[in-house]
Amino acid sequence: MSANTKDKRQMKSASRLYAVQALFQMEHSGQTVDAVRDEFETHRFGADYDGDEMAEGDVNLFRRVLDTAVNLQARIDQMTDRALVAKWPIDRIDPTLRALFRAAGAELLDDKAPPKVVITEYVDVAKAFFPEGREPKFVNAVLDHMAREAKPEAF
Repeated sequence: MSANTKDKRQMKSASRLYAVQALFQMEHSGQTVDAVRDEFETHRFGADYDGDEMAEGDVNLFRRVLDTAVNLQARIDQMTDRALVAKWPIDRIDPTLRALFRAAGAELLDDKAPPKVVITEYVDVAKAFFPEGREPKFVNAVLDHMAREAKPEAF
């Protein structure tokens, strides 16, 4: 794999992580998608905080995931609810996981990346937020169900 390909992959991974953080922030702060998008693009992508450099992101992917997640949130939440146990509707799960399912759902409905790539990427995001927990396995199971609903032809 060339360094350029690796860099692009890392930028896409960073954008997915940023999208989850942005969706979480929107839900908790009540900020608009435009305000949060601007903040992330201006202050997070490649920013340096006390010597810790934030990753560069793929701005186009970040914007596409955010916009699709916001515009199709009701549809994505319904897909997520169908993938969850009946006793655990999306509004009862961890807000970080809710943001993650919305970002991943946006990509599953977007047709730009294969479902297996989307699932793998967002399981990795779950591992970043929950390194010791069972959440990554839970995320894998829910996203697999969502992917089968969104793109049955891919399975």
